[in-house]
Amino acid sequence: MQVRNKKWSLEKFLEVRKEVLSSWPTGQDPMLDLEQTVKTLKAVPEHKNFALKLLKAEKEQRTYVQPRAGVATVEGMIELLTHLEKAGADFLPSTIDSYTRHNRYQEAEEGVQISKREKRSLLNGFPAVNHGVSGCKEVLDHVNVPMQARHGTPDARLLSEIIHAAGWTSNEGGGISYNIPYAKNISLADSIYYWQYCDRLVGYYEEHGIHINREPFGPLTGTLVPPSIAITIGIIESILAATQGVKHITVGYGQCGNVTQDVAAMQMLKELTEYYLFTFGHKNMHITTVFHQWMGGFPQDESQAFGLISMASSVAALSKATKMITKTPVESIGVPTKEMNAAGIKASKFVVNLLKDQSYPDSEKLRIEKEMIRKEVTCLMDKVIDLGMGDVAVGVIKAFEYGIIDVPFAPSKQTHGEVLPARDNEGCIRILEFGHLGMSEEIKKFHKEKLLERANSEQRALDFQMTVDDVYAVGMGHLIGRLK
Repeated sequence: MQVRNKKWSLEKFLEVRKEVLSSWPTGQDPMLDLEQTVKTLKAVPEHKNFALKLLKAEKEQRTYVQPRAGVATVEGMIELLTHLEKAGADFLPSTIDSYTRHNRYQEAEEGVQISKREKRSLLNGFPAVNHGVSGCKEVLDHVNVPMQARHGTPDARLLSEIIHAAGWTSNEGGGISYNIPYAKNISLADSIYYWQYCDRLVGYYEEHGIHINREPFGPLTGTLVPPSIAITIGIIESILAATQGVKHITVGYGQCGNVTQDVAAMQMLKELTEYYLFTFGHKNMHITTVFHQWMGGFPQDESQAFGLISMASSVAALSKATKMITKTPVESIGVPTKEMNAAGIKASKFVVNLLKDQSYPDSEKLRIEKEMIRKEVTCLMDKVIDLGMGDVAVGVIKAFEYGIIDVPFAPSKQTHGEVLPARDNEGCIRILEFGHLGMSEEIKKFHKEKLLERANSEQRALDFQMTVDDVYAVGMGHLIGRLK
């Protein structure tokens, strides 16, 4: 499939929409008539509109909190989200189940029915497509804060139709960030095409005066991802979304562990996204940020897990992230109870409230990290733009094909998997092996020197074992996987 970064015509969108809505029975609901969906979304009160509440947080320079959560039934979802709202969640999610993420709606339906009989969730999320517009709307009607779908779906077209028709005003994902970390065999051309549809749907609503938030998935694989790679992909997905008419975008980043590098990354994430959107002609955009608490292995001890949650909350608040995605103290054990999820929210909220009037001080180290991120992102974006002759959709597909953009530890066959990260002597994530990554010799020299400092300090080899040690370090109570 050939895809280009060009806004879909209304005629093309409506033609493809017929096919999308016919793919499962809940897509035939009269509530999905576009005149009706516009009425439904316009009736959503302002305090339940995700985009508008993010603008409020941005204006106040506050960091709002949002958990992950999802169960199989409407009744269970209402009980869960009501509990999390009472715990202080500023935004509510619907984590979507794995069957729905892979468009396996029949198996999701079987899971719903078994869950109802057993009176416990047999799915790892909420199957929004199976519950349809009415079920999703029922959930929203029972809460008092905005709702967002969070999932990991390469083809989220029907899911997007249903959740927006129900009044949910935010959708996470993108054609790159919901493919490379989540799927093995789906081509980037296909997933970018699917997400162009999702974004064109949001653009249609924006044309009718309805503000809907879109959020690229920032952490990617969540395992030692160099900040510049994550930021570059977020920028490209933002450009792709803006081309289809999206106006409210929240770009994300997953905690890496070194506080200075994390703050630098959050500051550059917003600055560079706004710069490239403007460069590509997208003005009057509303860009906010989201910081994801630690996405790697968690310590099993609950007290230690709370410490990691609190550290992440401090970074989010000091970097002035607009929003933070929370974790729970039982993250390493399994699916949390609503009580454990609430505990993570309360701990996170307490820290960001304490730090709401403080910011991270400027320093030479912060300026160095910001400048390196700028240089690295510029290198990658220049390559993408050149490869696509100005078209980022064409360019990013070629960049992945050639390994010029690469994501460590991803399952997708669309990425080379040759980039090997490791931590330097202060815990910053550097690149040990670049593969074909599109970085300058100056940047490669900087990374090598930083990693050599650590290797010499520990009297160890600069090799793959350093990466392995770093992957497991946080779960064992250390940021850097040092030799004992």
